[in-house]
Amino acid sequence: MGWKILLPQEIMSEGRKLLEDAGHTVIDGRGFETEDVLADFKEYQPDAMIVRITPITREVIESNPNLKVIVRHGAGFDALDVKACHDNHVQALYAPVANSTSVAETAMLLILECSRNVTVLHKTWVNDFYKAKLKVRKNTLNGKTIGLIGCGNIGSRVAKRCLAFEMNVLAYDPYKPASEFPDGVEVVRDLDRIFKECDYVSLHCPNTPVTKNMVNADRLAMMKPTAFLINTARGGCVDEDALYEACKNGVIAGAGLDAIKKEPVDPANPLLTLDNVIIYPHIGGNTSEAAHRASYFAAMGVQEVYEGKKPTWPINDVDYKTAKTYTDTKKPDTKPAGMFDF
Repeated sequence: MGWKILLPQEIMSEGRKLLEDAGHTVIDGRGFETEDVLADFKEYQPDAMIVRITPITREVIESNPNLKVIVRHGAGFDALDVKACHDNHVQALYAPVANSTSVAETAMLLILECSRNVTVLHKTWVNDFYKAKLKVRKNTLNGKTIGLIGCGNIGSRVAKRCLAFEMNVLAYDPYKPASEFPDGVEVVRDLDRIFKECDYVSLHCPNTPVTKNMVNADRLAMMKPTAFLINTARGGCVDEDALYEACKNGVIAGAGLDAIKKEPVDPANPLLTLDNVIIYPHIGGNTSEAAHRASYFAAMGVQEVYEGKKPTWPINDVDYKTAKTYTDTKKPDTKPAGMFDF
């Protein structure tokens, strides 16, 4: 007999078909909020759930003693209480590679838009064509240096794309040995180097006690006045008050954000008033292709647990304060790209 599987938000047809073909009963949830899932749990007592955007708390998890597995439809899982899952013998899974390419492309889009000062161009060119064409700052990526904080599935893809743009790539990820970074990347173990040396600082790390407000006033002050902060990771990694002051006062050139602390955005967020800050509604992983992959991989995870198999993508409850770190470094064999190379 199959399981009852709750979908608080709809998934794509490939995932749903996999579950239904395996004999499971798929239950469409009543809404997007945590309270909606809590009500669904109490009514249906599902065996499993695939969740896209709803925060899942300990209260929700402990309300359903029949629950066996929760799958995050994508890579980020800070909205899921992983410890509560483990405490209650609920298998927590995710689909980390499903949207990696989409998020990496979004990071590149933000980098490019910042490099061409797109927000100011849009506001200027109709009324003052020549100012937009000749006076508004625009820069190439060739020869610039980007620093990646986090070099996992997404960061590695961003690195490869930046190398294709002939950028110099520095990467910081203390939990990864140098041998596992992409070729052509300089591996650094001093986080402050990223902020001091790079023209773009791009975040690709989870929201953890270690990374919370990691980008603060002190680190923003280390950056070049011509540098940009790019965040396609999590809003909790950035002190937004400090970022606002830094962008407003020219401490840095600006920011491109696909993640902010409060989502949906508060219309009173002062970052919205700045021409040198671009904000997306956290759409990095929300391409059609990523959704199809995430739905299938999430359903696959449920089926693996149902069949008693070892799941491909479990979420481990990692203590990043005590996790193993690495100190080895690596430099690329090629010389840095320069402005006058041809």
